Amino acid sequence: MPELNPRRRMLVLAICCMSLLIVSLDNTILNVALPSIQRELDASTAGLQWTIDAYTLVLASLLMLAGSTADRIGRKRVFMAGLVVFTLGSALCSVAPNLEALVAFRMVQAVGGSMLNPVAMSIITNTFTEPRERARAIGAWAAVAGISMAAGPLVGGLLVESVGWRSIFWVNLPVGLAALLLTLRYIPESRAEKARRPDPVGQILVIALFGSATYAIIEAPHGSAASVLPFAVVALAALIGLLRYEPRRAEPLIDLRFFRSAPFSGATVIAISACAALGGFLFLSTLYLQNVRGLDALHAGLWMLPMAGPALLCAPLSGRLVANRGPRLPLLIAGVGMTCSSLMFAVFDAETSDVTMFLAYMLFGIGFGFVNAPVTNTAVAGMPRAQAGVAAAVASTSRQLGQTLGVAVVGAVLAAGVGAASYKDAFATAAAPGWWILTGCGFAVLVFGAVTSGRWAQGTAERTAEMLSPVEVRQTVGAAEHR
Repeated sequence: MPELNPRRRMLVLAICCMSLLIVSLDNTILNVALPSIQRELDASTAGLQWTIDAYTLVLASLLMLAGSTADRIGRKRVFMAGLVVFTLGSALCSVAPNLEALVAFRMVQAVGGSMLNPVAMSIITNTFTEPRERARAIGAWAAVAGISMAAGPLVGGLLVESVGWRSIFWVNLPVGLAALLLTLRYIPESRAEKARRPDPVGQILVIALFGSATYAIIEAPHGSAASVLPFAVVALAALIGLLRYEPRRAEPLIDLRFFRSAPFSGATVIAISACAALGGFLFLSTLYLQNVRGLDALHAGLWMLPMAGPALLCAPLSGRLVANRGPRLPLLIAGVGMTCSSLMFAVFDAETSDVTMFLAYMLFGIGFGFVNAPVTNTAVAGMPRAQAGVAAAVASTSRQLGQTLGVAVVGAVLAAGVGAASYKDAFATAAAPGWWILTGCGFAVLVFGAVTSGRWAQGTAERTAEMLSPVEVRQTVGAAEHR
């Protein structure tokens, strides 16, 4: 990629952030609309899970393919294709005649979305090459995720109450079109000097693993063992196949050597845990506020602001802390905030009081606001810039996989607890195990944040860097150490 002047670099960052906004906004808006979709399309709890997980599942399955493809054929080209497909999928979702069509069109959206986030992060990484500048850019990128969390529930609630749930997909159309035109005009084309070859077997195994595991989890409370067990077996076989097949390829879809770096592995686990907590938290909160408290979509969206506001404010602060002091402190703050928030629901029934629920939402927002910047920066900091798309895609895949699992597991626990009873009568008892699961996710962020950000972890990153690319990566890691 040619060297760009500061103003042009800021413009590139803004365009990339626009793509993140529509992809992230889509899920937070959709959560507020779930009860309306449930009523109009006569959807079960499992049906609601699939409206979210069909999207995140396809994203998680295709992100690494999109990242490596962009490195190979051109990042701008793939990014523009993603904007077109995502915008088209959004238009189709807005006219879906039934739940099955909505789930299918959400998958079309996700195909486009898979070409956006990892490719945008790769563009940012190759545009902002100085470590401090890159950390600040990633902080701004993370702030957009906070903006989507803040704006999504409020905008979604307003649209659902005034126009209907279908209008939540209209928001993506003007933003997607504007991002497409700006990309065409201002983002230069770039690709890796030596990108990896396609790995169709690895890609099929990833899709089989994610898809079968998610289906088994969501359908477990409703289906028989005979209908669920085959999918669990397929997921296990796909996992074993990946672990055996990928190390034997010269250019695998997933380079398992990346995970010899403790910071990289830690970032992956933290991303999965944090986003599982977010997915489960939003799912439980939305159903509680509307189906148990009886709030309309707008007021339910307003109740999300105590969580969304701190997330928005803390994300850029987290980016600055990563740039100046490294990832350890933001990760510890994130782990403490998310753990304490979920624990308040699990142990102290925070939802029974407006004050405690407000405080728990604030703690979760602070925790999640601090987590994105260190995860993203750690994932790409010690990897070759030539493979930035793949490294960023692993981080993005971890987020989407986490959100998929969070909704699947917590939703399955809730569905099993509610059974044939009404939400209002059974929700508090049925949701308690889900809050404990989210507490465990927050604690995992805290533990892995502490363990994988110290001297020992940095040593594993240096050794992995030397093995992957002795000159380029060692310089990158050294620069990251002294920032």
